[in-house]
Amino acid sequence: MSNGYGGASTADTDDVVELILADHREFEQLFRRLRNREEDRAAVLATLADLLVAHAEAEEAEVYPALQRKAPEEAEEIEHGTEEHSEGHEALLELLQADADDDEEFEEKLEELVEALNHHVDEEERDILNAARENVADDERAKLGRAFLEARNRLLEGTPGDVRNVGRLVAEARERGEI
Repeated sequence: MSNGYGGASTADTDDVVELILADHREFEQLFRRLRNREEDRAAVLATLADLLVAHAEAEEAEVYPALQRKAPEEAEEIEHGTEEHSEGHEALLELLQADADDDEEFEEKLEELVEALNHHVDEEERDILNAARENVADDERAKLGRAFLEARNRLLEGTPGDVRNVGRLVAEARERGEI
């Protein structure tokens, strides 16, 4: 089922690890496009924002709790992953609020988001996803993958990356002391 967002939407697997990795590669593609001044940056940013928020929210709702049960030794990394989602939302909010006509400001905020997300993706792939491969059976990873994809795609039916929603997520994370 493709919804135009690429990544996990077009992956030919139910494995939650592979679906998350597919979204990570899609983020990289979208970042490359955002660095191109010839692109319709507003449209690409809207796609990225929606996908980032839906991906993070689906991970936190469906994937992280299950992985915490299956790999309790990774609980600290999983909690850290949630905090990094909040940091990513904060960087995304700053990019969404940047002056789209000011290339320098836009590109500075973009690189801050890229840096935050690359750090998170690296740690998540190295620690959390490797633990999922080692501690979660194939059929359970497939079940988790279907739940992740369903939650992610349900969110993508709306506009989860809308500046007001991202602002709400950042405010809630600040209240929880995550950022």
